[in-house]
Amino acid sequence: MRTKGGFYLKKIHPVIRYLGIGLLVVIGVILSNLYLQWCQNNLSTELMLKFAFSWHAEKFFLGSLVLLILYLFLASLAGSLIAGATFYGVFISLLGYATYLKMLYRQEPIYPDDLKMVTQFGLLREMIGTLPFLLALLAIIGAIALFFWQLYRSIRLDKNKQRLRLITLGLSIIGLLYISHFNNEANLLRKAYNRSALWIPYSQKMNYYNTGFVGGFLFNLRVEAMAEPEGYSEATIEKIAEKYQTKSESSETEEPNIIYVMSESFSDPDHLTGIEVLGEPLAEYYEKAQQTYSGKMLSQNYGGGTANIEFEALTSFSMELFNPQMTTPYTMLVPKMDQIPSLVSLTKERGYDTIAIHPYDTTMYKRKDVYDTLGFDYFFDQDSMHYRDTIDNNPYISDEAAYHQILDILENSEDPQFIHLVTMQTHMPYQGKYSDLDYSASGMNTESMKNYLQDIAYSSRFLKEFIEQIDSLPRRTLLVFWGDHLPGLYSEEIQEENEATTLRETEFLMWDSQNDWSYEVDQITSPFYFAPNLFQRSGIRTTAFYELLLKLEEVLPAFEKGMYLKEDVWEKELSLSQEEQEIYQEYELIQYDIVEGKQYSLTTDFFD
Repeated sequence: MRTKGGFYLKKIHPVIRYLGIGLLVVIGVILSNLYLQWCQNNLSTELMLKFAFSWHAEKFFLGSLVLLILYLFLASLAGSLIAGATFYGVFISLLGYATYLKMLYRQEPIYPDDLKMVTQFGLLREMIGTLPFLLALLAIIGAIALFFWQLYRSIRLDKNKQRLRLITLGLSIIGLLYISHFNNEANLLRKAYNRSALWIPYSQKMNYYNTGFVGGFLFNLRVEAMAEPEGYSEATIEKIAEKYQTKSESSETEEPNIIYVMSESFSDPDHLTGIEVLGEPLAEYYEKAQQTYSGKMLSQNYGGGTANIEFEALTSFSMELFNPQMTTPYTMLVPKMDQIPSLVSLTKERGYDTIAIHPYDTTMYKRKDVYDTLGFDYFFDQDSMHYRDTIDNNPYISDEAAYHQILDILENSEDPQFIHLVTMQTHMPYQGKYSDLDYSASGMNTESMKNYLQDIAYSSRFLKEFIEQIDSLPRRTLLVFWGDHLPGLYSEEIQEENEATTLRETEFLMWDSQNDWSYEVDQITSPFYFAPNLFQRSGIRTTAFYELLLKLEEVLPAFEKGMYLKEDVWEKELSLSQEEQEIYQEYELIQYDIVEGKQYSLTTDFFD
């Protein structure tokens, strides 16, 4: 009996053991998916549970299946369930935490392309704090060490386990490769999601809410920048190029210097409902702004998205026209291109020296590669700048130092200069930057808010001083100054009190050192209109492309996805007459031709 019983136990026990292990793995994967939902929903347990087991159960378990395949890949690669679980657990934990922080500060989820930022140790440490950063780093190092130790030990597994491991590894690799083509119309996983998913092109945040973290993340995997517009052909592009060809000439015998200054998080908190600033931190900014063409700029994002605003300002191409998955052209699109027409390439063709300045790391958003493609001759970063002064406890190079760098270039150059500066002084985190705080705000009088107010007060002062210095230069100098986005520090209550457009409006001004430009009240624009506006107002010879943009601006003075300013009214959907639609479609065709098409327009004089 015992022998017989022992015989049966040997047969049954492995089955029970494997079933138990399988059950634990499935439970672990489901818990990890719940954790991602929890982080995405501002740590709301109620929303997490309703999404998973009530509102969107099918999509939740589809996401769990994807995570299961990922775990099986890691476990089979390492040759250890425990090592795979450890690495998987650390990865999901950090991914969830990053999602929570990004939603908190920027009202945006984590995208696949954001994972490329993991090497930006300095910025990550500053954003999440030294202790959390060190703990995360230790967890990653420990997980990697265990993973490779188990990978080394896996060569001792017996033949049956090696066979099972290789089969699982092969199948999981095939599964992940198939999943990576999620945006292919024939993809079965995408079709399964489409049965109940509501994809919202203008709101990635809602995409993630409606389909779950995994569904939203997969939706943002590789995709074409734009869908081909109807009627795209070489003949159509040539017709548009001929239509807008301009005979205009510059009214100046000498090309003026052109300075672009994109000021990190520069905006006026006093414009928000629920905030009342005590004091006038932007007094010196408004002193200059109300003497020239200035107003509000519509930013693509709240709390972040610097590189996207920079892309729009330099290329005059709009993010609104891209597929929603094209979240960051600087990392996803431009590095793959040999050339892209821009204000940089245009000024370079006209004999300008083209210089970029960013007082930080060159690898942020692949700026070094992107600037090469755009056509910059030189790139000064935090290591190559001659002026690197900071203020008080602020770790970032000050605006004043950056302006000194520009003036040094202008005063020692005979050729006209196009200089593009992306500042860092007002970058988050804000708390603890300054010992003396001169401003406060009712409605949200936090330490971060007071430090931010001090930040923009310094920026305002240094801008005024810089304008007065360029006014004394012998060569005419044109300046475009703008804030890229609002800071991601406002409470949920403040955000709820303000409309989406209000949370996207920053300050901008244009300045001519030798001519006065009239101040126009309540001006709102988009960054892709900066260059054509500057050229038209200053009398510089425009291009056919800029003429098209000036026509479009008459129809839509500012727009982004889900936000269209038409006849001083914000609309959520694009509504145009037939004539207006024709102009918009011409712009769309030209942008597609450059970023995804055959670049027929580059064989014409459209961009010069």
